[in-house]
Amino acid sequence: MKALVFEGPGRTAWRDVPDPAPRDPSDAVVRVDAVTICGTDLHIVKGDVPEVAPGTVLGHEAVGEVMETGAQVGTVRPGDRVLISCISPCGGCRFCRERRYGLCQGGGGWILGHLIDGTQAEYVRVPFADLSLHQLPGPVDDAEAVLLADIFPTAYEVGVLNGRVRPGDTVAVVGAGPIGLATIATARLYSPGRIIAVDVADSRLAAAREIGADVTVSGNEQPEQLITDLTGGLGADVAVEAVGLPETFELCARVVRPGGRVANVGVHGRPATLHLEDLWIKDVTITTGLVDTFSTDLLLGLLGNGTLSSSSLVTHRFELGRMAEAYDVFARAADTGALKVVLGGVPHDTVVPA
Repeated sequence: MKALVFEGPGRTAWRDVPDPAPRDPSDAVVRVDAVTICGTDLHIVKGDVPEVAPGTVLGHEAVGEVMETGAQVGTVRPGDRVLISCISPCGGCRFCRERRYGLCQGGGGWILGHLIDGTQAEYVRVPFADLSLHQLPGPVDDAEAVLLADIFPTAYEVGVLNGRVRPGDTVAVVGAGPIGLATIATARLYSPGRIIAVDVADSRLAAAREIGADVTVSGNEQPEQLITDLTGGLGADVAVEAVGLPETFELCARVVRPGGRVANVGVHGRPATLHLEDLWIKDVTITTGLVDTFSTDLLLGLLGNGTLSSSSLVTHRFELGRMAEAYDVFARAADTGALKVVLGGVPHDTVVPA
């Protein structure tokens, strides 16, 4: 089969690799019908994730059809159309029993495209298939569903749930990239009073308004003052950091109200300053985390019944073999306007009776 292989910092190749097969009784092999690219994949290609060995197939998000299952797999069978989660839970360790699958200590967690071959391929072996694969509602389009492999559960769990968004809250989302936009979409499920989106790109602020932000402001135009004015001087009830820069984290810590919550979702590569000289007296809660994907089935149900939509985040679509072009477009998002790129994907707009 063909797959996108990491060959060392700055080098990838779409080339022939051996077909996957089940290695353990809990494995499944899935034909990949649609796949997307994550910002983490760009970090891997740059060489920022040294755990990824040259020769590894990249990718940790996909939709496809089950081809083969191991003897212990009971929740899916060949022919099922499934979402492949970015997290592969073993199901038996302490953290998995607490549904904290991202911290799995039993050989799972984030392993696809990281520690084992991933999803940017024609076929993929999926460990712990009973918990790693999710059957799709019949009418859901592949390109919409694949966004629920990572960014939507990440935004919902690490941003909205950790931030404890409640009806009437003022929610400031700093960063209107894919994760920030998914945060806005899922925060709306809790009827906040207003959502304020902050970004430096006009195109992303426009996307934020389209997906549900009530107010948008450029990061270059005193967002702190605007949030102060809109909240009568108090600050935001919830501030979600969705960029991963020291400056954006520190902005969130400044704009949150006393007694408020800062939910950090962004992946940080540099230290940020925690200004405890200001925060110690404010009773502020700061949370961090990796997605656990315990909410995936809930979000799929909301996507299937029309309560949640992810289609506006898909800005570019490619055939599966055009990996190099898709990576280039996604990596140059400031120039191309890319939010999420999807490779492959077959429309599913009719319900097929069981």
